[in-house]
Amino acid sequence: MPDPLLRIDLDGEVAVLTMNRPAKRNAMSDGLIAGIDGFFCNPPKGVKVAVLTGTAGHYCSGLDLSEHVGRDAEGTMRHSRGWHQVMDRIQFGGLPVVSAMFGAVIGGGLELAASTPVRIAEPSTIFQLPEGRRGIFVGGGASVRVGRILGADRMTEMMLTGRKYGADEGLALGLTHYSVGQGEALPMAMDIARRIAANAPLSNYIMIQALARIEDMSKADGLFTESLCAALTQTSPDAVEGLQAFLAKRNPSFR
Repeated sequence: MPDPLLRIDLDGEVAVLTMNRPAKRNAMSDGLIAGIDGFFCNPPKGVKVAVLTGTAGHYCSGLDLSEHVGRDAEGTMRHSRGWHQVMDRIQFGGLPVVSAMFGAVIGGGLELAASTPVRIAEPSTIFQLPEGRRGIFVGGGASVRVGRILGADRMTEMMLTGRKYGADEGLALGLTHYSVGQGEALPMAMDIARRIAANAPLSNYIMIQALARIEDMSKADGLFTESLCAALTQTSPDAVEGLQAFLAKRNPSFR
């Protein structure tokens, strides 16, 4: 049996998803994205956090262009909308996701990473949106997710020139939250994932669901939504446990 396109390993409450197309620098095929989507549609019972990474020195080099060429305009539009659904599922599906990045984080790979709320980059990491040099445009959500990180001005320059950013530059720009040494991304991702898994599940869920949406709202609507989120979390059983644990100077035991 050939190796699966997506390897899934469970480590307690953490699932490690490894994109596994080494000959293609883990370029995104329909089969690979279907595997990722399948996991987030129905995560294994007991998993509270996912870690997403690559193999053979690369995170993900983007869309497999050999598949892109075979589509007409309607097929390309529908394929793009399918990517949007998968990226939304990663971002809003309910599981916090940590990206352990190295090597190529290019095109669709950067779109994928930008849908995850925690990103860690090793020195080999290259962030790039080279679509302009291929005569195409982003289609997996970069104009929204990466654009909000960089701003339209910087993203336009990045796409026009095909500019590459390294890990430290990516840290300064917000493309990654941590810049670490070689071989340190996955261990750090596992450590962060376990810490996130120890949070109250409802708090994690509300943070994932609310904050990105509040960014889209007017100030008044955002503040009202914040109040609703506070009401839900602060009256939950986990809030009671968190307060009792704080007063007793012990670690909380959430559901």
